[in-house]
Amino acid sequence: MPLRRFGLLAVLAAACLAPWAAQAQSPVRIKIAAASNLKFVLADLASIYRQQTGVQVEVNLGASGNLARQILQGLPVAQFISADEVWVAELAKAGRSVDAGQRYATGRLALIVPKNSALPLAQGLAAVVRSMKPGDKFAIANPALAPYGVAALEALQRAGVGPLPAHQKVLGDNIGQATQFVATGAAQAGITALALAQAPEIAQSLQALPLPADLHAPLHQRMVLLKGVGAAAADWHRFLLSPTAQAVFVRHGYALPQ
Repeated sequence: MPLRRFGLLAVLAAACLAPWAAQAQSPVRIKIAAASNLKFVLADLASIYRQQTGVQVEVNLGASGNLARQILQGLPVAQFISADEVWVAELAKAGRSVDAGQRYATGRLALIVPKNSALPLAQGLAAVVRSMKPGDKFAIANPALAPYGVAALEALQRAGVGPLPAHQKVLGDNIGQATQFVATGAAQAGITALALAQAPEIAQSLQALPLPADLHAPLHQRMVLLKGVGAAAADWHRFLLSPTAQAVFVRHGYALPQ
């Protein structure tokens, strides 16, 4: 009888401890919001970080403007990684961030056309736009939401093209969608982030030409922690500023912050 009772107690103890053991073994998760141009570089960085720490970073991608507004409305994320500095400043002004944030990279633009396009990509932005047929479409990110869309408009202006006709311009909700318009043939040309254009998953469908940096204001990109975050998010934030992470940004086509 004592042995049977001991065995029952052991079973009950194991049943009570099992949920706690499972909880202890589950990875720490950090939820962040990030601009769409960061899709591939963050995938690499999150993988490296998980291998080093066991922490899993879950990324919610979108246009910087949309993400900032969602955060102001209560989106539960620990960090905001913007494609510019303006939207980070908006969060700081609203008292949602721990500070004014840090620059982590400077972005670049690329002119893109489908792989089989006959447009004169090598001759530059003005030549491509002027060679387009009346019914052709040119894709950029919505400048009201995405910093890369603002930079695209500046590049068109400084290249001497001027504003595109309304019937020719196609706006993506974010830079990722604008890129897909060209990759799928829905648009015959467009401007995207260099980091997206040279990603293997995208490059197989596109031809790309990096645009001169002086065609637009610098795309200084800033990130910030939101109030109430824990130590795990702060550690991830510091990792993104480390030499290891900065080297990954450069490999993906970004310049180091100035």
